[in-house]
Amino acid sequence: MGLALGIKMGEGLHDGEVLKMLETTLNWVSANFTRASCPLKPVSTTLEDRMDKESQPPAFWRDRFKASAIHLGISLTVAVLAGALVFGVWYPYPYREISGGRELFLILVTVDVILGPLITLAVFNRIKPWPVLQRDLAVVAALQLAALGYGLWTVSLARPVHIVFEVDRLSVVHAVEIAPELLAKTPPGITALPLTGPTRLSLRPFKDNQEKLDATLAALQGVPLAGRPDLWQPYANAIPDILKAAKPVRELMARHKDQSQAIDQLLRGEGRNPENMVYLPLVGRKSFWTAFLDPVTTDIVATLPLDPF
Repeated sequence: MGLALGIKMGEGLHDGEVLKMLETTLNWVSANFTRASCPLKPVSTTLEDRMDKESQPPAFWRDRFKASAIHLGISLTVAVLAGALVFGVWYPYPYREISGGRELFLILVTVDVILGPLITLAVFNRIKPWPVLQRDLAVVAALQLAALGYGLWTVSLARPVHIVFEVDRLSVVHAVEIAPELLAKTPPGITALPLTGPTRLSLRPFKDNQEKLDATLAALQGVPLAGRPDLWQPYANAIPDILKAAKPVRELMARHKDQSQAIDQLLRGEGRNPENMVYLPLVGRKSFWTAFLDPVTTDIVATLPLDPF
């Protein structure tokens, strides 16, 4: 008010008089607006407080790590359930070794379990409105579940579905190896693609030379005999042929003396006498194992990662 009055009264005065009047007005302002009537916080204190706040870890980082840890725990739980399905049903021992199911699953779980919590760590922020944060977390969960579903589908395609006796060996047949165009020719009573683990089958004799020639040509093109549903028959139908092709375990122990003790311990652990047992080669995707059979029922009693050829 004093400043406005002073300026109005000074209209038309000389410069020196105006400057003197401004100086008088500023002195009046300084005298009337004291620290008590208009308290100001020292600038130095404000800067110190700000530095103290910046030296502490931001709350949103703590929230992000907490959300990521919760997501990791949920992911591990889902991974354990998926592992029970894969190794308990689709790839029971020894097929997790023979068919490579363990490696496939570990790759799937490692990528899925790690990426999900990392994405949550990146997108979680309490500053976001709840609908936006909820949408972001839902997208992360959907992406992770989609990746897990695709991975499990891939693992299921590679799962072993049958152990098929053919000529002089037992062959592990995987779902991906079965010709889709032949599924309609699966004999009644046989499930072509079981979801509860591999079943035992055998190959029937060829009807004629033409069928044998066609099957041989198809095998050269990548369709294995054991993977042809039109040639399957129940395992029990081939018991005489299996016993004829099987060889005494004592011969295997004589040829592989370095493994004879392991064979003896394995079979005696199953309550069997090695002298009375027979064996057949067990052919997997990339390896050869030995299957030890009951000399009467031809049931598989035990297996060993030993190439019998």
